[in-house]
Formats: sequence, structure tokens, C-alpha cells
Amino acid sequence: MSAVLEPAAPAAELAGPAAPAGPAAAARADLFGRGAVYALVSALPLVTAALVSPLLAHLLGPAGLGLMASALAVHQVLVVLSTAGLEQSLVVQRAEDGHDAGARRLVGVGLVLSTATAVLSGLTGPLWAPALGFGGFTPLVLATVLWTAPAAATALVLALLTAQDRLVAFTAASATASVGSQVLGLAAVLLVERSAQAYAWGVVAGQVLAVGVGLVAVRPDLRGVADHRLVRRSVALGLPLMLSGLSVFVLNAGDRLVVQRLLGSAEAGRYQVAYTVGFLSVTLAVLLGQAWAARIADVRDERRRWALISASRDHLLLLFAPVVLGVVLGAPLALRVLAPPSFAPEGLLLVVALVVLSGLPVVTSLATTRALITVRRSRPLAVAAALAAVVNTVLNVVLVPHWGLAGAAASTVVAFWVQAVVQRALLPRAVRLPATPARTWLLVGSATAVALATVALPQDPAWVAARTAAALACLPWLWVALRRAQRAPEPAEDLDDDAQ
Repeated sequence: MSAVLEPAAPAAELAGPAAPAGPAAAARADLFGRGAVYALVSALPLVTAALVSPLLAHLLGPAGLGLMASALAVHQVLVVLSTAGLEQSLVVQRAEDGHDAGARRLVGVGLVLSTATAVLSGLTGPLWAPALGFGGFTPLVLATVLWTAPAAATALVLALLTAQDRLVAFTAASATASVGSQVLGLAAVLLVERSAQAYAWGVVAGQVLAVGVGLVAVRPDLRGVADHRLVRRSVALGLPLMLSGLSVFVLNAGDRLVVQRLLGSAEAGRYQVAYTVGFLSVTLAVLLGQAWAARIADVRDERRRWALISASRDHLLLLFAPVVLGVVLGAPLALRVLAPPSFAPEGLLLVVALVVLSGLPVVTSLATTRALITVRRSRPLAVAAALAAVVNTVLNVVLVPHWGLAGAAASTVVAFWVQAVVQRALLPRAVRLPATPARTWLLVGSATAVALATVALPQDPAWVAARTAAALACLPWLWVALRRAQRAPEPAEDLDDDAQ
């Protein structure tokens, strides 16, 4: 366990070249340097899931994979309820306090809350499980419920480790939760039973190990339960974030439940494969935004904070342009690797393209999300997410029966744009985020148009090989965009501020 407590390496060793002069420029370079390292470590669950998914698709088949996807959707809801937004609150609390005491107490509060949520959801499981298409309170549903407490605790632990900038401990806990869980889940399928429930039980065992590693590292303080002022203040910020998270769940995973309900588990399994390929890049962007949370909260001067958030958003959009094109070009090969012919992967390319495009509104809304949280104004996030969730649900019910899986993906794109626009409209006047330059949108729009046009290309072996080569050619473009983000000059707003 000593490695878990080992201090992180100096930032200069991980962030690459020295940051540009100026406070905001240096902070932004850190976001795309060391902050990117945290995002990459946070992406371990995605990487391991992508490696395991082809095996699960072959072992479980479309129906089994669809059940597992639905169980994962329920799990995400329970985790959001269990954390109650405390993983965001503790980052802000630590930045305001300048020490760990309050944050460690919030981790203790989260442990109690997550355990209570797991017990309550287990007791009420026979009531809600049949309505979601599970056929009763099955062993798969029980495993999903038991998955809640350790996963929620791990989320709180990782948030605090990020705020403390303890990269080694963060990596140890994250790797155990991701790699360890996937290995144990796959082992259960291969050695015990080829079923979704066996995989889920293996993942639960891995999460228990991960939370053990994390708790040793952060030493949560259970006295936080009795600190009523701290709890009230954190819940005031976290509760709207929890409601926002539930609404975001509807945006991210609710469509899979609608597909399972209307089209069956087999189609839900096909949708899960396409979603895995398309949403990977989007999730990486979200993880990068989460890794930035502590660093942005630490910038106490508001003008510098708004300049930092806006500049980082624009550079993230420039990074996303080659990602959109590269993922869509490489999707035919990825789909064939991830799924056997029984999934009919050739019919999923449009779904992947639409899912990737949903990343553009997600990236734009990351800026307004971070700005609202740092000023403790979380209610607009809940309003925007709830409205987007309603739009997504209605569109899914209307479009899925007629357009199938493409209708579900298109609903998600529209709903995410609704969320982004509403969040921007609800920003307080004191929050002044400069608009994204027109040339940035022109570049992103051009990459998007080309990506959509390639969907119509043939998918025979020769074309798949050519598309894959073109996708790999996007990597140098991505690297150049990242280096420019790290070396970008300080915004004019900061220079003016320095002169005053």
C-alpha cells in the first residue's frame, strides 16, 4: 500500500515544456498538460471496457450485452443518487478552505449516503426492476444494487485525490476500479457462467478492492455526518448537481432503456456497441473537464477564471475537430472488431457518427458548467439538464419506432444542444465568458461536414482499409492542436487586468 501514498511526480515531469509566462497562460498549459494526464488515467475504464467489449459481445450475444447495458444504466442512476453531487462540492470546498479537512468530511458523508442508497434500492428492487424490463429482482439486479456503494465511494475518493494533485494514488485507485473490475468480471464470465449477471458480480468484487485502496489514501472523516453547516452548504450546491446528473443520465443512457423497451434487448446490445465507439471521444472530453475542476476552482480572481475557462473551451473544440473526423472514419473497422457479424455492424455507422456529433454541445457546455459550479450556482445546471432530458425522452419515444437506433442517437444530439443553449442563457451576469471565435466554429463545422459525408462511402474491405488509414492521418493534426493549446499566449483580458 505504500505506493498508494507516494507523492505525485513534479508537474514539470508530466506537463511537457515549460508553460508560457502569465498566470492564465500557465494555468491553461497545466490543464492541457498535467490535467490531461489525469483525464487519461480517468479514461482507463473506457480503454479496458473497449478491450473487453469484443469478448463480451461474442460471449454474451446481443441480448446478453443489451441486458448488461441496461443494468449499467440503472447503476449510473444509483451512483448519481448516492453521491448527491458531493464529488463536485468537495472540490469547491477544498479550494475555498485551502486544506483537506472539510473535503475529507464530505467523503465520510458520501460513504454513509451511498450505503443507505444501496440498502434502500435493494429493498425496493422488486417494485422497480420488472418495470425496467429485467423480469423481476434477478441476480443481475442484485449485483447492480450492490455495485452502488463502492462505485460511489470510489468517485468521491478520486475527486479528492484529483483536488490534492496526488497522481500516483489517483492512478492506483482508478486502475484498480477499471482494470481490476474488468478482469474479474471477464474471469467470472469465462470461469463461472456466460451471463450478464456473472460479469456484474465480478465487477462488484473489483470495485470493492478499488474503494479499499482509495479509502486508505484519503482517510475519510465520518464526523462530517454531524457537521450540519458543512452538510447543508454542500447539499445546497450538490443537490441541483444530483438532479442535473439524473437528467444527464437520461441523456446518456435513457435511450438504451427506451430501445430495450421498444425494440428488445438485441437492439439495445447493438446500440450499446455503436454508442461505445462513438461516445468514447465525448467521454474523454468530459473527463478532461472533470480533471480541470480543482485547477479552475483554485483561480480565485474571477476575470482570470472566465478567461481561463473560455480559452480552454475553445482549444478543446479545436482538439475535437480531428477527433470527430478520425472516429467516424475509423468506425467501420472498430465496429467489426468490437462486435461479431450477428450484431450487423455495417448498419451502425450512422449511429456512431451521430453519437460522436453529440460531443460538440457537450464540449461547449463544459465551460458554462464549470463557471456555474465555481460560483456555487448549480440550479441552472439542473434546469438545463432536466429540460434536455424531457426533450430527449420525447424524441426517443417519437423517433425510435420510425428511425430505429439512428432515431435514438439523433434525439441525443438535439437534447445535448438544448442543454448547452439553456445553460448559456442562464449564466449570471457576473459570469462573462467570451464567445468562441467564428474561425474555430468554421474549422469544427468543416470537419463535421466531411465526417458526415464519409458515412455514405462503401464499407467493403478495401474502403474500410482506406478509411482506417485516413483516420490514422488525423493523429498528427490532433497532436498539433494539443501543442498549440499548451503554448497559446495569454488572453487579452488577463493582460488588461495586469495593467490595471
